[in-house]
Amino acid sequence: MSFSGEIKRELEKKTFVPNSKRAFLRDAFLETGSMSNPEKGYHLEFVCEDEAHAAKLIETMQAFEIAAKRVQRKRYTVVYIKESEDIVRLLNVMGAHNCLMNLENLRILKDMRNSINRRVNCETANISKTVSAANKQIEDIQYIKEHYGFDDLSENLREMARIRLEYPDATLKELGEYLVPPVGKSGVNHRLRKLSELADSIKGKG
Repeated sequence: MSFSGEIKRELEKKTFVPNSKRAFLRDAFLETGSMSNPEKGYHLEFVCEDEAHAAKLIETMQAFEIAAKRVQRKRYTVVYIKESEDIVRLLNVMGAHNCLMNLENLRILKDMRNSINRRVNCETANISKTVSAANKQIEDIQYIKEHYGFDDLSENLREMARIRLEYPDATLKELGEYLVPPVGKSGVNHRLRKLSELADSIKGKG
């Protein structure tokens, strides 16, 4: 059964004071309302045959602080809600509490998936950036080795160059731990930057 069908089945069991705002919204949804699959997107609408009915729907929902908009679709005026918070509020007003809970659970799962995806994308970007930086460092050191040699390097830079080539996949923290004595990440970064500047200088002279 569609999400719209589930809402209507639940609303059919609800009773409100006749002619009340809640009853009006419930009856309107049963007659002309529908909601898209919330897993794909949030969209709830009423298809009204005249402007007056659409205006009354919007006014009634505003009384419950629910923001709705309208659009003309052929000869019908469609009143719709796009924000999930407003849809949740409307379901509560109409008494579709089971569907409300289902929607809230879907929202939580969706937010969790989005959060995980953002984190994975961020970590992937960081890994890619780290790998690119490591490759550049290794290329620079290889260039120094082939066009300048290590003999004239300071002991710190010579050891740094050797460790970087020996452990191409190591992080800055790990590289620092391989040095004797150990050096922090900032120290490792400083030495690698010096090697990179030297490689650029040699290339400039060439």
